[in-house]
Amino acid sequence: MKKFISALLGASALCATVSVALAEKLTIATVNNGDMIRMQGLTADFTAKNPDIELQWVTLEENVLRQKVTTDIATKGGQFDVLTIGTYEVPIWAGKGWLNELNGLDDVDDILPAIRSGLSHEGKVYAAPFYGESSMIMYRTDLMEKAGLTMPAGPNWEFVRKAAKAMTDKSNEVYGICLRGKAGWGENMAFLTATSNAFGARWFDMDWNAQFDTPEWKETLTFYVDMMNESGPPGASSNGFNENLALFNTGKCGMWIDATVAASFVTNPKDSSVHDKVGFALAPDAGKGKRSNWLWAWSLAIPAGTKQNDAAQKFVSWATSKAYLELVAAKEGWANVPPGTRISLYKNQKYLDAAPFAQMTLDSINAADPVNGTVKPKPYVGVQFAAIPEFQGIATKVGQIFSAALAGSKTIDEALAEAQAVTTRAMKKAGYIK
Repeated sequence: MKKFISALLGASALCATVSVALAEKLTIATVNNGDMIRMQGLTADFTAKNPDIELQWVTLEENVLRQKVTTDIATKGGQFDVLTIGTYEVPIWAGKGWLNELNGLDDVDDILPAIRSGLSHEGKVYAAPFYGESSMIMYRTDLMEKAGLTMPAGPNWEFVRKAAKAMTDKSNEVYGICLRGKAGWGENMAFLTATSNAFGARWFDMDWNAQFDTPEWKETLTFYVDMMNESGPPGASSNGFNENLALFNTGKCGMWIDATVAASFVTNPKDSSVHDKVGFALAPDAGKGKRSNWLWAWSLAIPAGTKQNDAAQKFVSWATSKAYLELVAAKEGWANVPPGTRISLYKNQKYLDAAPFAQMTLDSINAADPVNGTVKPKPYVGVQFAAIPEFQGIATKVGQIFSAALAGSKTIDEALAEAQAVTTRAMKKAGYIK
C-alpha cells in the first residue's frame, strides 16, 4: 500500500511538473505608474481564468521603458510578448508591421473615439487603452483661498503664475507650482510642447523647418523657467510625473499641471495627505485660442515577433475590458478605476458620483486636437508630439537641453539655439529638408 501511495504521489507531482512546463509564459513590459502597479496586484483574476498562462512582469521607469521597448521591437529582439506603449508609437509601429492587430477586444465601439483613433492604423486597432488622459490643473483649494484667489474653470497662464507666487511658502517647503523638468520626450517635452501650443509655438513649419528660433518658443521657455525659479521646488529638473505626484500628495505643491489620470491618486485618502483639499481646472491658455492640454493613452500592444500571440490577445482583452473596471471598483472603489478609455464609464452614475474629476477629464480629452492643436498650421499629427519616427530621438535630445536650462546650466538663448541646431540637423539627415 505504501508503495502504491508513493507511486500515486509521484505521478501527481509529475503531472504538476508537466502542467507547469506546458504553461505559456507572457513577458509584459510596463511603466511604473500607479494604475499599472495596481493591475499587477489584480492579475490573480486573470490567472485563475487562464491557469495555462504564466505572467512575468518587467516594470520600468517611463524613459527606460520607452528606450528598451523601442530597441527590442526595432531589432526584433523578441524579449516581450505584451508592450505598454502610447499614442505616439502605435500608428508608426503598426505602419512598419511591428505590431499584431488586436482581435477579441471587449466592446471596441465603447472606446472613446479620440482615444481609439490614435491607436488605429488604416482602420484596424493595434493597441488597447489601459487608461486615457489629457492634462489639467490640480490645485490646493485651501492654499488658493488663503492667497485670496479663485481658480477660474479655464485660467490663463498669467493667472497661474500669479497664483503660484502667492501660494509659495519656501520656509515651510510649500511651492506654488510643480511641473515636469525631467528630461525625456514623454516627460518634460510632453509638458513643454503642449504648453508651447498655447503660446503660439510649433515644432515645425509646413516645410518641416525647425521653429525653436521663433519668438513663440522663446516666450514659452522663458515663462516656464522664470515661473519655476520663482515658485517651483528645488531640483525641479529631476522631477517627472511620479516625483511631482509624490510632492503634491505630501502637501508640497500648490498647483500641479499634469496628466488627468493623476486625479484619482491626489484624491485618494490612502495616497494623499491633501485628498480633501483638491480642485481641478482646465489646462491654461495664453489668450491665443489654444490650451496646454495634451492627449495620450498608455496602451497594451502585441509585438509581431511574439510566439505567444493567442495568450497575449487574452491578456490584453482582460486588462482593457469593462469587467476589469468592475474588478478595480470592487477592490479599490469606483474613483480608482483606470479613466479615459470607455464611453460607458462616463455614463456610469456610480463613477460620476465617486470621481469629482470625471467630467473635467472627459472635457480635457475631447478638447485635445491632434490635427489642429497649434495656432499656426503644422504638417504633423500630435498634440504633445509630432507623429514621425524621428521625433522620439530628436525630442529626447531637446528635452535634455531644456532640462539643463531649467537647472541653470544653459541660458534660454543657448538652449533654444542648440535645440534649433539639433532638430535641423536631424531633419536634414532624415530627408525632410535640404
